[in-house]
Amino acid sequence: MLTHFVAAIGVLGLLTIVPGPDMAVVTRRALVAGPGDGLRTVGGIVTGLLLWGALTVSGLAAVLAASPAAYSAVKLLGAGYLVFLGAQALWQHRRSAPAGRTDVGPAAVGSPWRTGLVSNVLNPKIAVFYTGLLPTLAPSGLPAAWAMTLLVLLHGTLTLAWLGSCVFLLSKAGPVLQKPRIHRALGRTTGVALIGFGLAVATAAG
Repeated sequence: MLTHFVAAIGVLGLLTIVPGPDMAVVTRRALVAGPGDGLRTVGGIVTGLLLWGALTVSGLAAVLAASPAAYSAVKLLGAGYLVFLGAQALWQHRRSAPAGRTDVGPAAVGSPWRTGLVSNVLNPKIAVFYTGLLPTLAPSGLPAAWAMTLLVLLHGTLTLAWLGSCVFLLSKAGPVLQKPRIHRALGRTTGVALIGFGLAVATAAG
């Protein structure tokens, strides 16, 4: 069982560090409103993972993953939300922004925790991942529900550690990143990335 568990940690770790919408959302909030907002966004994302985990253990996530209509609905909602966040970032970092301004006001409005939660909950790929791949990583010798719960908690912990570390690194680079030109360039980059992820989610096969 120990070998299986170590292998599960390796697979989940690799999946966690692959850049995706969660990373873009956290980066945007951390750049816009500082590390505190970034960490609260991470908290919302991890809460979303735990919610998906609870739905998986109860069997509801499998229903969503197997229903083309439900999957498409959540997929389009999630894609639209990511595109909205990306467009908002681009607007707030438009070229006409006053030189030397490092705050972007409206971007900091709204709960960062809610932003992280919504972006994660509206990602149907999590349901597919939890109902498709996660059971194959479950350690043998444990009841299925307990094994899945353990893996979900492990995934949440790895996500918290990885995204939290990214926020920490962004905060350490703060003096450089807050230079107006660099700040605007990063804001636009994360905006484009969010729109790209949104379009990828919308056009991905179910």
